Amino acid sequence: MSLPIRVVDASLARSGGTERAVVEVAVGVLIRPDGDFLLTTRPVGKVYAGYWEFPGGKLEAGETVLQALRRELQEELGISIADATPWKTTMMDYPHALVRLNFCKVFNWGGDLQMREAQSFSWQRLPVQVAPLLAGTLPVLQWLAEARRPASSN
Repeated sequence: MSLPIRVVDASLARSGGTERAVVEVAVGVLIRPDGDFLLTTRPVGKVYAGYWEFPGGKLEAGETVLQALRRELQEELGISIADATPWKTTMMDYPHALVRLNFCKVFNWGGDLQMREAQSFSWQRLPVQVAPLLAGTLPVLQWLAEARRPASSN
């Protein structure tokens, strides 16, 4: 199954030419019992530094999405997760990389949040009150909004 690709900053040149490898990324949508979800900023020194996103990171060789998510959340936020529920996948074509975002919902974690990359964090609900938002975050906000809408009756 081929995923549609969302192009970000289309006017900017793409690195890697026409044949770009897909970068696999595990992303955690941490949701508290009250429905608030966690957004963090991209650290200084990374592309789109200061933009708000859901936490996660690249899969390393041989890792599954869940393994990468566990590692990334420990490295970035100092929390541990036992499990995550695979949710949705989307492709983003950023100028610097072609990225497959593998979103997982996380409802349980251990430990206190520690921003180990000097990033900021904020518990949010719809509509979010932080900006700017990384383009890869926008589909998730749409999915969360759609999940809140009552099913129409015909």
